[in-house]
Amino acid sequence: MRLSRGGSKKRPYYRIVIADARSPRDGKFIEKIGTYNPLLAKDSEDRMKLDTERAAHWLKMGAQPTDRVARFLDVLGVKERAHLEPVRRTLGVELHAIFRILGEKR
Repeated sequence: MRLSRGGSKKRPYYRIVIADARSPRDGKFIEKIGTYNPLLAKDSEDRMKLDTERAAHWLKMGAQPTDRVARFLDVLGVKERAHLEPVRRTLGVELHAIFRILGEKR
């Protein structure tokens, strides 16, 4: 499940399609399940149209959505998106541990 770009230069229009991973981004696809027009207002109904039944069917068949399509599916309630927690490291704690280990060896 991915976006296929259409439209002209500087005026993008996307189709939400089911496609083989090996096919080109804007090339051959199996089925068109919706459209996305990023130029329309965010509250416009025509900004994103998606056949939720077909999307659910393809998800059951094992289709993997791209990140952007996964967001759309999450907004429509078809599939909940996995929210990954960012890895936060504190450099000071790591350096302190390294210096402590080096200090013990000397």
